[in-house]
Amino acid sequence: MPLLKFHLYKGRSTDELDGLLDVAHDVMVQTFGVSAEDRYQIVNEHAPSHMRALDTGLDIPRTEKFVLLEVVSRPRGTPAKVAFYENLCSALQEKCGVPASDVMISFTENSDDDWSFGLGRAQFLTGEL
Repeated sequence: MPLLKFHLYKGRSTDELDGLLDVAHDVMVQTFGVSAEDRYQIVNEHAPSHMRALDTGLDIPRTEKFVLLEVVSRPRGTPAKVAFYENLCSALQEKCGVPASDVMISFTENSDDDWSFGLGRAQFLTGEL
């Protein structure tokens, strides 16, 4: 937890996908202080005709390396989210060659009773987590 959902254009290699996922996980662990074992990631690949990613009129160039990341998480606070945006963009540029202009991030927050990690229990509520 958090749950990271990646929306990408089709065409990346397995190594490129592994790199993106590893970098995002490392940044999440460093920025939010979650356990390295908290790794929940989903990759959705889209044909260019099935995903539109404009820039809301901000003159931000987009390429085939575009990454739309949905983060589903317990509340993190504004400073932590801003740090995550900056840290992720920097790390993706440095380690994966994805420019910051190709990274879009959206947070959806929920609460402890919105999570069950299995066994029919709400582990945040039961105290298991």
